[in-house]
Amino acid sequence: MKQDPSISIYPHWNRPAPSMKVQESMPSLPDMPDRGTLQINVVNLLNNFPIRDARISISNTLNPGATLEEVSSNVSGQTEAISLPAPPLEYSLEPGDVRPYAEYTLRVTAPGFKPATIEGTEILADAAAIQPVRLEPESDPEPVENPILIPDHTLYGDYPPKIAEAEIQPVDESGEIVLSRVVVPQTVVVHDGVPTDSSAPNYYVPYRDYIKNVASSEIYATWPQASITANVLAIMSFTLNRVYTEHYRNRGYDFTITSSTAFDHKWIYGRNIFESISVIVDEIFDNYLSRPGVRQPILTQYCDGRRAQCLDKGWMTQWGSCTLGERGYSPIEILRHFYGDSIYINTAEEISGIPASWPGYDLTIGSSGQKVQQVQEQLDAISTVYSAIPSITPDGIYGPATAEAVREFQSIFGLPQTGVINFATWYKISHIYVAVSGIGELYG
Repeated sequence: MKQDPSISIYPHWNRPAPSMKVQESMPSLPDMPDRGTLQINVVNLLNNFPIRDARISISNTLNPGATLEEVSSNVSGQTEAISLPAPPLEYSLEPGDVRPYAEYTLRVTAPGFKPATIEGTEILADAAAIQPVRLEPESDPEPVENPILIPDHTLYGDYPPKIAEAEIQPVDESGEIVLSRVVVPQTVVVHDGVPTDSSAPNYYVPYRDYIKNVASSEIYATWPQASITANVLAIMSFTLNRVYTEHYRNRGYDFTITSSTAFDHKWIYGRNIFESISVIVDEIFDNYLSRPGVRQPILTQYCDGRRAQCLDKGWMTQWGSCTLGERGYSPIEILRHFYGDSIYINTAEEISGIPASWPGYDLTIGSSGQKVQQVQEQLDAISTVYSAIPSITPDGIYGPATAEAVREFQSIFGLPQTGVINFATWYKISHIYVAVSGIGELYG
């Protein structure tokens, strides 16, 4: 099912799930002495505008009839951060057979919108989870509601291992290759199934949101920052290789990448992401991994290192990367431990779908000029939708009012609240501006 990218990237928020979670077959949860937090972000499916006063009831997925919390969304469509029980932190820091996260069911309602149910939102100890919810406006006749069912995390569930490929892919110059350099795409088209499954839907997903989803599905947000960064770099390099080589399109398919672990990464429709992963992706989303003399991003394959082994293939093991991070290895040291000393971090030459590139330096109080005015204009447009952001006059002068607007923006969109526009904040402002101005899409 191909979709016009000018329309909502998730047209079927209440699509039927491939299978229901069978509660009777699930192992009993251990005691949950630790806590994690959950914030829910509710927007209109049609225009990405925040939905105020949405009501959300939260229950443990093993006992969906017992409501644990009831919260509502604010003017920015967000709830407060809710503290919820989670299994012990150490369960997510070493391989084991006990599920290291708790699963929760969310029931979301708002006047004028169809209700939505999400089953399987993951909560890890000492981690901040963010659950996006896209509500569809009410219409007649009323369709049957189908819940979003988030399957097991790849480190806990049973998924097929990656089918080995060469890390440098052949490029058919006579095919549909249009890239002469590495470009970060605005969106990737995700085929939610194996390549040959023509019944599986395609989804247009903003690149950064895709990476955050995959990383939240493939590794645990409780891991050391260096381990998370190394895995994010591997995920981005693999994805940009698929983009650069037009891997699937040159084989007659109409998508960029699949959600199958046998062929690509695990992308999970409708799942929550984690703040620690989101912040890292926003800071380094234009990076990828290279080797000397190789133009394309390296197809950095990996395995979990427990259920599937791959050290003999020269791949990274995810649990091994966690161990190395705990031992104090840096991201590049982790990557070189697995992929060899010739691997290095590169930067894409172009970022698609943005009004203008980051100036290359931070904008802060005292800054002035065209770049300041440009970002002021974008913030002012965003403030018409996210009214918690104070309106500012686009005068090209970065004063206290601009800094306060930036701080509020950073607060809403999960960035460090510095009041300074750095690389991550510049591109997040661009991303949200493109979404709310109607010239692009937003998810997450």
